[in-house]
Amino acid sequence: MRALQLIEDRRLETVDIAPPPAPGQGEVTLRIRAVALNHIDVWGWRGMAFAKRKLPLTVGAEASGEVEAVGPGVSNLLPGQLVSIYGARTCGLCRACREKRDNLCEHVSGVHGFHLDGFAQEKINLPARLLVPAPLGVDAIGAAVAPVTFGTVEHMLFDNAKLEPGETILIHAGGSGIGSAAIQLAKKMGCTVITTVGSNDKIGKAKALGADHVINYREDRFEGVVRKLTKRKGVDVVFEHVGKDTWAGSMLSLKRGGRLVTCGSTSGVSTDMNLMMLFQQQLKLLGSFGCRMENMANAMQKMAAGLVHPVIDTAVDFDGIDAALKRMEGRDVFGKIILNVG
Repeated sequence: MRALQLIEDRRLETVDIAPPPAPGQGEVTLRIRAVALNHIDVWGWRGMAFAKRKLPLTVGAEASGEVEAVGPGVSNLLPGQLVSIYGARTCGLCRACREKRDNLCEHVSGVHGFHLDGFAQEKINLPARLLVPAPLGVDAIGAAVAPVTFGTVEHMLFDNAKLEPGETILIHAGGSGIGSAAIQLAKKMGCTVITTVGSNDKIGKAKALGADHVINYREDRFEGVVRKLTKRKGVDVVFEHVGKDTWAGSMLSLKRGGRLVTCGSTSGVSTDMNLMMLFQQQLKLLGSFGCRMENMANAMQKMAAGLVHPVIDTAVDFDGIDAALKRMEGRDVFGKIILNVG
């Protein structure tokens, strides 16, 4: 069967690999349907360091699949069922796993697509406990974007930042996959949404998703516009995932007692911070990584109800992966790029 593997930095190849054996105890065999690309895929492609990574490596960290066969002990899934795949190989036994705080697993063995072989392959065997059934009304693309794109945002906004109706939120990079999801989720709960984009052609698209105010950060200092829009009070929450380039402005955009939640650092992992501002303004800084499987289920229920939807930039096959990653690297996308597998 086919798999898309990273052979060396910036070199991806479609290769033939052996199909998986019959599923073992607690496992299912999945036929992968769709893989959603993320900026972290760009990191891996460029060769940024990932602990314990060995090449060649099958790529893809966010995906959906159709159950093809179930192994002994699996009673909650049936052949033909569409599922969303949790991307980290958790232990399932530690206290965090038992309490359904999956992304705090004490013995996680890695993330698929970065430390472990990923989902850009036609079939794979996985533990049934890492699969979240897609409800009726959610297709393969919707299930594919539930683990990272929507699950990450659910965890950031609701588990960590505790976003409330009526609050004002600044969402960075509204044209990104998680940015487009955050706009929808925040607006649907009754928040005022301010977002940033990198070009004027993205302004209308962000407004169509529900953004009340859209700032082209290449033309205006976003923090100045935010202070003006909020009558110098600042926002309740900043949704941060850019990192070094936006960090200082994000801090300045917060109101007294405001919360900044971050899950990424695409522009750099280190930055300076004004500690006096942090404690005098009583700001709250919240780190967020991945999601819980419950976040995935919640996101898909909202998709099924028509409250939110995946924003798709383009869909490609294996031959189009290099061009897709280059476009993502240049931030020339709005929404998600989907890799069709089967």
